[in-house]
Amino acid sequence: MPDSRHASLCRRSVLLALLSTTLAACAQTEAAVSPFSEPTRADASALGKEPALLVATTRKPAGDGRPPFFGRERGEGLSFAEARLSPPGRGISGRVSSAVSGDWAVLGLERRTSSAPALRFAEAATGRDVLLYVHGYNETFESAARSAGQLSHALEFQGRTALFAWPSGGGLLDYAYDRESALWSRDGFVQSLRALVNNPTVGRIHIVAHSMGTFLTLEALRELRLESDVSARIGSVVFASPDIDIDAFEQTVSKLGPLARRMTLIIDPGDRALAVSARIAGGVARAGAADRSRLEALGVRVADTSGRGWSMLRHDLFLSDGEVTQVVRRAMDRAGA
Repeated sequence: MPDSRHASLCRRSVLLALLSTTLAACAQTEAAVSPFSEPTRADASALGKEPALLVATTRKPAGDGRPPFFGRERGEGLSFAEARLSPPGRGISGRVSSAVSGDWAVLGLERRTSSAPALRFAEAATGRDVLLYVHGYNETFESAARSAGQLSHALEFQGRTALFAWPSGGGLLDYAYDRESALWSRDGFVQSLRALVNNPTVGRIHIVAHSMGTFLTLEALRELRLESDVSARIGSVVFASPDIDIDAFEQTVSKLGPLARRMTLIIDPGDRALAVSARIAGGVARAGAADRSRLEALGVRVADTSGRGWSMLRHDLFLSDGEVTQVVRRAMDRAGA
């Protein structure tokens, strides 16, 4: 075997090993739960009472109304759907199970065929505040929908919960594909967010983006920053473990004006998933593992979760640790004050 080919195979093997032990958890919540958190009731959120999740997606539909509902492929444009979720059990065992595993399930999906899917998406949220969740790397549609349900449930959110689902490959070696798919989905996300902002009956729009989903969200906010009502209508923007080049993050946030003051970053300099992302990206640190003072100089709020969590990753604490989830809750409360 030629030396160059042997070296290439070695590098691939090392990368695969790193990915297997770190980035795999982007599609999961951690099994460990903070001993200080108390499970919320299954019906504490509006989604728990009426488990219909609004979905705007750039994924290609995958089948005939049965799981998987959307696959890894890129669709022909934006689609609007409503996912029927099954909330966690209502008894004490169900409450504990929910806190540990986020035991939501996707029962079915109704695609809403329309020539204006972004408008239909926004109309479905009429009269309510909106929690808009943008998932990260290595996510299936179903895992992203479950995370959206779990987050809304933990926050006891009383408005409409929505998911923007972009075409993640859902595989350990799909990092490059996922990043390109996130960027490719920018137009669809801009359309969805613009439609929400332009609907005068929609209340505050709270965005929670995780990992690589923060890259997509930041790109969209940069494009929308000069539109008149965007800053006034968006309540809070929470970036959980943002997988964004720190230099690019600084450059973009410095252009966002008032929107930057609505941002809260949940970071951990010891996040191993982001350490691998940095290696893939040529050694440039990710915003989610950057120095706190460097981030705060941009005018954003920062919650450093160093030392929390019981797993080696600590990449999904906003879902699995009750006290970190409350960082999201406080960001939303500040926006409504």
